[in-house]
Amino acid sequence: MTNTLTDETSVVLANDPHWWRQATVYQIYPRSFADANGDGIGDLVGITSRIPYLAELGVDAVWLSPFYPSALADGGYDVDDYRDVDPKLGTLADFDVMIAALHASGIRLIVDIVPNHSSNRHVWFQEALASPRGSAARDRYIFRDGEVPDGTEPPSDWQAMFGGSAWEPVDDGQFYLHLFAPEQPDFNWANREVRDDFLTTLRFWADRGVDGFRVDVAHALAKDLTYPLRSHAELEEMKLVTDGSHPLWDREELDEIYAEWRAVFDEYDPPRIAVAEAWVEPSRRHRYAAPTSLGQAFNFDLLLANFDAGEFRAIIDHNIQSVSTTGSSNTWVFSNHDVVRHPTRYGLPDDPNRENAISKRWLLHGGPASQLDAERGLRRARAATLLMLALPGSAYLYQGEELGLPEVADIPDADRQDPTFFRSPGVDVGRDGCRVPLPWTATGSSFGFGAAGAHLPQPAGWGSFSVETEDADASSTLNLYRRALWLRRDLQDAEELTWHAHPSGSDKVLWFERPGGWHSVTNFGDAPVELPDGEVLVTSAPLIGGALPAAATAWLRRQAR
Repeated sequence: MTNTLTDETSVVLANDPHWWRQATVYQIYPRSFADANGDGIGDLVGITSRIPYLAELGVDAVWLSPFYPSALADGGYDVDDYRDVDPKLGTLADFDVMIAALHASGIRLIVDIVPNHSSNRHVWFQEALASPRGSAARDRYIFRDGEVPDGTEPPSDWQAMFGGSAWEPVDDGQFYLHLFAPEQPDFNWANREVRDDFLTTLRFWADRGVDGFRVDVAHALAKDLTYPLRSHAELEEMKLVTDGSHPLWDREELDEIYAEWRAVFDEYDPPRIAVAEAWVEPSRRHRYAAPTSLGQAFNFDLLLANFDAGEFRAIIDHNIQSVSTTGSSNTWVFSNHDVVRHPTRYGLPDDPNRENAISKRWLLHGGPASQLDAERGLRRARAATLLMLALPGSAYLYQGEELGLPEVADIPDADRQDPTFFRSPGVDVGRDGCRVPLPWTATGSSFGFGAAGAHLPQPAGWGSFSVETEDADASSTLNLYRRALWLRRDLQDAEELTWHAHPSGSDKVLWFERPGGWHSVTNFGDAPVELPDGEVLVTSAPLIGGALPAAATAWLRRQAR
């Protein structure tokens, strides 16, 4: 199988099948990154214009969130056509220019693939609506008759992830399943035509030079819908099952589906890679990370943890041990397009129950100022990120975290776009706060995002977080990320880690060593601690008389003993 890369580009991108194992991957939410044509929505040309910024930052790959034709019922995760570009974002020709420019800068591209559901505007779903019960067109999705006696009630009381019923009625009395929004009907992955069409889609993008895929809701494709359907309460009780018996999540049939995907990835040289978004029990994550499957699976454990040395140590140990059994590598992450940005999470009151970061949104709804310590949050975020970047494995960053951007809490209801907000009014404020367009300049109507403003309102003080402002400040979060990412490229070696006990005996200090005499020390405590001897390479906060202050991380290089 061939691809569209030129010989010159192939020289820049070494033919390394293991490039992903310790890569730094930068997620771009395209509608909020850079707007080149001035319509208020970010686009592919805007991304291309900012590739020098990404190259200077020091990332190895870009993960591009959905850019396909979409009505934006769920931020682009409602896909009309899996093998095209949304006209609001550009064209396939723009995509080709963008990927060539990325590759020429030594940056690979991972694209989002959304296999659990299409949009309700997809040609297949429109055909299904126009076709009778029991037709081949309807079998591509999950249609069921309503409940007896009159058939007007949904097939079950299941609730969608975004609120409301998971079943939507159609004109002839049947209902279709949507685990998310009604505009996102679920595919029937027991249908061979659905499976084959996605294999075609994978090859379509791989042939254009795409280096890998981030697989949305990877644990949801296979479903057991045999009657009688279990109740919503029964499904809630089964959330923690680890034997593949849940009707909707993490089923054993996924092994066969992803083995077919792996066969497609391995047609290419180097093989295309994939990373699963699979919110499953950690003991089940290996199924997606196996070399016979997708090869990597997101590890959200640090994202869900408090800023606590004991939690971090336990999570790191567990995950390093887990990947040693699969042959995969870890995927560390603190922020993405679905969760509260971590500078804000760390500025909220500590949560002894380690609740999911998404559930903390209620703290932001209706006056977070009294509960949010923004300075502490950013300080902790910088320390945690520097620790994470020192760990073996790949690091996934979300656009704007290199600027220390906080969550935008006070978006007017009239400007919100997330379906979670509309389907659960007063309960969940939604995810728009982490999707506000980036500030590139200190001033201007959209702080350099685009000529016609931004599709989500930016705070008045957004300019203080801008690339222009932080570029000129040696102590900024942007310059911390730049230093750390370039050092990381030089320092990453064997995927090994050795813990050291701090001389103070404090359990609030995490100190580990990587091959080549590279050390990372993080102070989770409230008082400064002494650093071990060595050359200080980078710190998340200024040292105090040579000591590491509270909520700070330092990297050092020490002579081998």
